[in-house]
Amino acid sequence: MRTPGPSGFSSTRFSSPGRICRALVLALWPLAPIGAHAEPQRVWAAGAYSFSDELGGFRITSASGIGTKEDPLVITEELNSATPVTLTIRTTKPIQPFGTAGQFANGLMYMRIDVLNNSGQAWVEFQFELQEVLHRPSVFGDGLSFDQRNKTPDNIWSSSFADFDRDFEPYDRLLFKSGKIDPLKTAKFDYLITDYTPRWTFYLVQDPRIPSS
Repeated sequence: MRTPGPSGFSSTRFSSPGRICRALVLALWPLAPIGAHAEPQRVWAAGAYSFSDELGGFRITSASGIGTKEDPLVITEELNSATPVTLTIRTTKPIQPFGTAGQFANGLMYMRIDVLNNSGQAWVEFQFELQEVLHRPSVFGDGLSFDQRNKTPDNIWSSSFADFDRDFEPYDRLLFKSGKIDPLKTAKFDYLITDYTPRWTFYLVQDPRIPSS
């Protein structure tokens, strides 16, 4: 159950001081590489958020941007299989509705995901799913969605797929279709994530699809 607070946003998010946010990022940030067998970087910071491949199955190679339409959050990834993987997203700066992007988490995240297909198989669809709680569907009323309030979005686009479908109940899903990503090719996906009742952590499941037969 959400703690009551200002309309549209969680009051518990406003009360946490910036130093706690910074401490959280530092705690999650991996140690500096030591020797040739050091673990690869797992947490990348961009804008008011951090992005992590800690749940495995893929690798983030870069993150940039602040989350505006003109300067979106750009996450570059490499997927080595045609199985679902989960990107962990955490808020690292204070929440302020309609605040300056990059300085505050304001509930609006213009995203670009650049995905390298290193699976050895062609992908014929690609689906994204938002989850506030890991492995639990994000329902219509939780405030987290692919811009569900906009019935005719003009910011959803892919370099490799011509069409898309959005589902908001009982899942928040965005499916790109009518296209293909061949092995060793990169696809770009643009969309807007809105989070009107923000949490410290949420998840973006990415599911590349191969032909069924």
